[in-house]
Amino acid sequence: MAYKEFDDIEGLESNHVAFDFKGFLFKVINLWKFVLLCIGAALIIAYLINVRKQDVYKLDSLISVENDQNPFFTANTSISFNWGGVSGKMGKTITTLQTRTHNELVVDSLQFYMDYLKEGKYRKEDIYKRAPFQVDLDIKKPQVLGKPIGIRFISATQFEIFTAYEGAGGSGQIYSSKEVVPVTVPVGEFTKSFSLGEPVNLPFFSGTLMPRAHRNIKPGTEFYLRFKNFDGVVNSYKKSISVGSFNSSNSPVLRLSLAGNNKGKIVDYLNTTAAILSRTELERKNLYATNTIKFIDSSLAAVNTDLTDVTKEMNSFRKKNKVFDVSVEMTNISGKLKSFEAQKEAEETKLNYLNRLESYLQTKTDYTNIAAPTSVGISEGNILTSVSKITNLAIERRSLEYTTRESSAIFKNIDRQIDAEKNVLLETIKSTISTINLQLGTINREIAILSAKLNDLPEDQQEYLKIQRKLDISQEAYNVYMNKRSEAAIVKAANISDITIVDEAKDIGGGRIGPNTSLNYMMGLMLGFFIPLFLIFVIFLLDNTIHGSDEVEHLSSIPILGLIGKYRYHNNLVVFEKPKSAVAESFRAIRSSLQYFYKNKLKEEQEGGKTIMITSSVSGEGKTFCSINIATVYALSGKKTILLGLDLRKPKIFDDFGLTNEKGIVNYFIGDSEFDEVINTTHVENLSVVTSGPIPPNPSELLMSDKMGALIQRLRQEYDMIVLDTPPLGLVTDALELVQYADASIFMVRLDYTKKGMLQLINAKYRAGEVKNISFVLNFYKHKSNHNYGYGYGYGYGYGYGVYGNAYHEDSKKSLFKKVKAFIKSI
Repeated sequence: MAYKEFDDIEGLESNHVAFDFKGFLFKVINLWKFVLLCIGAALIIAYLINVRKQDVYKLDSLISVENDQNPFFTANTSISFNWGGVSGKMGKTITTLQTRTHNELVVDSLQFYMDYLKEGKYRKEDIYKRAPFQVDLDIKKPQVLGKPIGIRFISATQFEIFTAYEGAGGSGQIYSSKEVVPVTVPVGEFTKSFSLGEPVNLPFFSGTLMPRAHRNIKPGTEFYLRFKNFDGVVNSYKKSISVGSFNSSNSPVLRLSLAGNNKGKIVDYLNTTAAILSRTELERKNLYATNTIKFIDSSLAAVNTDLTDVTKEMNSFRKKNKVFDVSVEMTNISGKLKSFEAQKEAEETKLNYLNRLESYLQTKTDYTNIAAPTSVGISEGNILTSVSKITNLAIERRSLEYTTRESSAIFKNIDRQIDAEKNVLLETIKSTISTINLQLGTINREIAILSAKLNDLPEDQQEYLKIQRKLDISQEAYNVYMNKRSEAAIVKAANISDITIVDEAKDIGGGRIGPNTSLNYMMGLMLGFFIPLFLIFVIFLLDNTIHGSDEVEHLSSIPILGLIGKYRYHNNLVVFEKPKSAVAESFRAIRSSLQYFYKNKLKEEQEGGKTIMITSSVSGEGKTFCSINIATVYALSGKKTILLGLDLRKPKIFDDFGLTNEKGIVNYFIGDSEFDEVINTTHVENLSVVTSGPIPPNPSELLMSDKMGALIQRLRQEYDMIVLDTPPLGLVTDALELVQYADASIFMVRLDYTKKGMLQLINAKYRAGEVKNISFVLNFYKHKSNHNYGYGYGYGYGYGYGVYGNAYHEDSKKSLFKKVKAFIKSI
């Protein structure tokens, strides 16, 4: 690769490094197997979820909300009923369908708190009406909640109930009162046989199993019953049912929708909720007529009693007395008197109604039970209007009680309207009572005049006419009340609900809305892709190891001299023994770059051999390997080369040349031997080696001695290249003592091993001038890193620096965790 010029660094590199997106991308590409594995696992999980999830269906029905006029209600009908209008009914209907009260009626009528289950592949499945039997539940006795009750058919008519509960206690619910009570359940395995149609009375279940029509019972089949809390079931349906306008907001048609796992239940619930809504709406609509009929019935009973008594009185009188011939004049007088007395009774009836209505308004708060004033002949327009308004407001208020808080402004507004209308009605009642009392006074005076004329008749004739008048008046009153009651009953019977089912729910196939298997697979694909990306991103951010040349360029301005690939070999003499290998070619490239440096950077007047110092941050980065092969590559080029083993703390270079470390440069420094005695000639032509020798107690002091300087000067005269194998720069200061003798320095960086912080260390020393003419050589280069450049041969030499002596506090044995970590990094 091209060699970078050694320029002075103006300042230490900033600690902040922008996110290396390119490096992250290549990291992801390197770990494509891991990403693919995660995607496969996520898709498998999505498949398992899809096959285990129950199908979800959604069905709907249509109902219409309109003001249907009673066909028997005409202008000639004597009793007036106000049925209300369509205005506001849509909102009230939607609200009613979502109230707890309404859904309680539906759940109670369908008994949806009881599930019919059968063991499926992944779970107990709700089979509802597909069960070959149905349970006539005893709702007055508790049924155990949440615990399945097994039913195993022994024959077509015999079955046994079986359970296997772990605890003796449990909760049960009495569905008639909705009370939750404690129940006792059998511990362990329990079985008991019964016959179809035979009542079952157990502490935890009471009911009768009946065969379902058109269903065959197969002996040996097993089913389960499960009871759920009534309030919980109601709440779930209350939240699930959806109500909205059909086509447009002004349409009188509502769409009812419900989603669930069993289409049969959905169909029954939608149709039943519409039927119950129609029934309750009709009951509300008939409330006014019902109250009127009750009032007429109570009045009719009193009139019937009077009529019976008068009839008995007339029969008794006739038995005691003979039949009289009353003159025509007296008969006319008696007829007039009867007419006035009938008027008096009618006015008194009105007066009684008004007094009762006044008392009711003053003492009651529920105004939904007011009878129609026209039922007693009151035709005063103000009274009829006020009663109608009060009744409608009271019904509206009662409908809102299920969904609106008592403190709501809506209630305050309705109560204010009711009070205002009630005050107007009370004033109208007082005025009408006064008018009726005046009329009664006039009628009483006329009755008194006519009665005086009849006083001239014999006493028995007077008594006869009196009884006859009473009989005629009672009969007429009875006929009037009977006619009014018949009229009201016909109107009520012919009345129809404002709620009409337009299109009932029906299972015609389809309706499946879930699970969304495509969405689950898509989610699995996304999670399987992004979760490993996130993990790689976190690892990438937390990773402080150098992985490529681009990271070195980001972290330091020190130039890169060359790259050395991986090459598995049994020793460090790769250049000598494998001269055609890619690694050997890498060292030749480094030699060429060094030659360029020596030619352009060193002073021209400097004569003698050139020195090169090779160091690293810590052990295991390939420092000694590089020293041996750089020395070898120079020797093979014809340069007289000497390799000095100055790593006095951990001697290493002797073994590869078949030498011993018994005597070396340490012996020269301490005066134990002459330098010529420690020089070793190797089997590599032009290459001499000086080993370190015995490990001294004071390596730094020996390297700082004057002998070191004198030795370098001597070697410059005798050799063309002097290669200095020094200790790691990041651990000890020995290498710094040797910088002054080096014409060029190489700092080894082992990819996937050297820490980024070590480059900051060398940057600081370079800036301070402690090291000069230094460059990086990247070791353990792997072509698969992709984001590196240079010689990407993809080879390796399997060199491990191993232990660096006790002075470096490292353990030579790798733990299992480190081995696994190294394997993961190699993926």
